[in-house]
Order: sequence, then C-alpha cells, then structure tokens
Amino acid sequence: MTKTIPKKITIPSLWRKKENQEKIVVLTAYDYPTARIIDQAEVDIILVGDSLGMVVLGYEDTLPVTMEEMLHHTKAVTRAVKQALVVADMPYLSYHLSPQEGVANAARFIKEARADAVKIEGASPARLHLISLLLEAEIPVMGHVGLTPQSIRHFGEYRVQGKNLTQAKNILQAALELEKAGVFALVLESIPRELAQIITQKVAVPTIGIGAGPDCDGQVLVLHDLLGLSPDISPKFVKKYLEGHHLFRQAIEQYVQDVRTARFPDEEHSYHFNSHASSEFIKELKLWLKEKEAK
Repeated sequence: MTKTIPKKITIPSLWRKKENQEKIVVLTAYDYPTARIIDQAEVDIILVGDSLGMVVLGYEDTLPVTMEEMLHHTKAVTRAVKQALVVADMPYLSYHLSPQEGVANAARFIKEARADAVKIEGASPARLHLISLLLEAEIPVMGHVGLTPQSIRHFGEYRVQGKNLTQAKNILQAALELEKAGVFALVLESIPRELAQIITQKVAVPTIGIGAGPDCDGQVLVLHDLLGLSPDISPKFVKKYLEGHHLFRQAIEQYVQDVRTARFPDEEHSYHFNSHASSEFIKELKLWLKEKEAK
C-alpha cells in the first residue's frame, strides 16, 4: 500500500487543529539532518529557535545570537523540510531598535531563508506596532509571552512568570493584545498551568506551551533537551525521551578504542583493487615508486 504523503502544514490548518481540539506538536531544529528527521516524524511546526545560542553555539544565553547565525541555521532547516511550518526566531536586537529594521530583518527570514513565519518576544506597544507592520508586509508572526529569554537581564534568572496576581494579569493582557494585533499563534513559556488554561480558552489562536502545562493547544521542546544532549540543563518541564549524551559518548568512546587497537577499519570497511588485477597493480606501483626514488 502506498503511504499517503502528508500535506504541507499551513497557518489555517493550525487554526483548524485548535477548533477540532487536535494537539499541535512543535520542536526546535537547527540543521539539515535533524530537521529532516523531525519533518519525517510529522511534527507540525519546526522552530529555528535562538536557543541555538545555548545548545549549539555554546553561549551562556540567547543574547549573543546574531541575524547571520539565525539565517545560516534557518536556511539549513528549510532545505530539509517538506511538510512542517518553519518558524524562525528573531534574535535579540534584530527588531528592538526601529520598526523599519525589524521589518527588514524579518523579511530576510522569509525571502532569503525561506521560513514560513517569524517569532518575536513580548507585547510592548512597540512590539504590537511592529506586528502590524510585519503583517502589512505579508510576514506571519508568532507571539511569545511569559518567560521571554531575551529579557533575561530584566528577569535576572530563568524562573516561572505569572505566579502572583499582578504578573498573571499582565501576561493575560499581553496575550489578548497579541491576539488582537494578529499573531497566528502564541508561545506560553514557564507560566502556571491555570493561567495557561485561561489564556488558551480565551484566545482564538493556538497556544503552544513550554513549561505551561497540558491544557495548551500544543507543546514545544528544545530538541537537545528531548534527546538528553544537554545533561547539565534539566528544567522541570523537560521530559527526556533519550539519554543522548550518554549514548553518543559511549559510541564515540567505542570508536576511539577501535581505532587505537586497530579494530577499525577492518576488511569490511576497506576498499580494494579489482581482485583479478590486484597483484599486477601492486607490482606496477612498487616498480613505479622504485624508479621514481632512483631518479
């Protein structure tokens, strides 16, 4: 039986999923091979997150990530993806200085990197104005409220937001304003489950939770967290589906041992001359080398 090829995920199809109470699956990807695997697993949205700064590039937080780095990785991801909707994170200071620069940078993700949409953090008046300009430029926008990693200098540490009534009201208000501004979906990060449930019920656009409980319309995880490739980072909301760091290291250590003990490469992993000409070729090569050395 021929397998049905899944249709390309679109923004309207995501809205239908919310209407039909079908959960939306989101994962991060930063390169071609992992994006290809994730797409084949039929994930709905692939987020090229600025989290690559921490899990791929080794920065302490997301702030140093540049536009060029984000474009580079987004291009690699979009080359692999056939089905999922690809959303690119706009990095710190790529949309903060002026709305014109924000639109120009967002357009690069769509035009050069072939992303389907961009994601920006926060809901300040300036961000809401920027969203209107992005939509005017035909650039879909995903919003992000709660813990916004680009605000780490303001927060001081990565911690749950919205635990007191004032914070909860502010996050709820931000979500409502972003919906009104026209975002097609909302990331809710590190907020109480009860608050996420209220937002999810109130807004018409899909909510994507990360550390926001099971009542959101969908969930996102950083791929490296899911695979256990970042053993020193283990937020409460992360579920490891693989002890990747241990398994990768074990495989590499075995390779190191095999090379040092001459178990690899073996005959199975070696090329040879054609059997009927092997001895003649070897004889000719040795003769040629001997003549060359005699000159």
